[in-house]
Amino acid sequence: MSYCFMPDHLHLLLSGDKTSSLKDFMRAFKQKSSFHFKKTSGKALWQRSYYDHILRKEEDIREIALYIFRNPIRKGLVSRIRDYPFLGSDVFDCNLLEEDGQT
Repeated sequence: MSYCFMPDHLHLLLSGDKTSSLKDFMRAFKQKSSFHFKKTSGKALWQRSYYDHILRKEEDIREIALYIFRNPIRKGLVSRIRDYPFLGSDVFDCNLLEEDGQT
């Protein structure tokens, strides 16, 4: 999984298998996170729907992860990936991607 929490949206790169359900995952994720957010802030967190994109075999998962990690740079929030504290991955090392000149 790779993620980047932006001020007004969230990018997630998830993998699953034949028994995985994106709909079930998103429902549980949004329900649990909304509960805790509303408890502390008194505000709603998520819109009703979400945008999804299924990766095709010819798409490079590393490039998709880099797109996600570069989002704060494109939005002018930071100048380097490593300076943004709200992103990460259990597959890709964000610092190594940046050291490879991939910012």
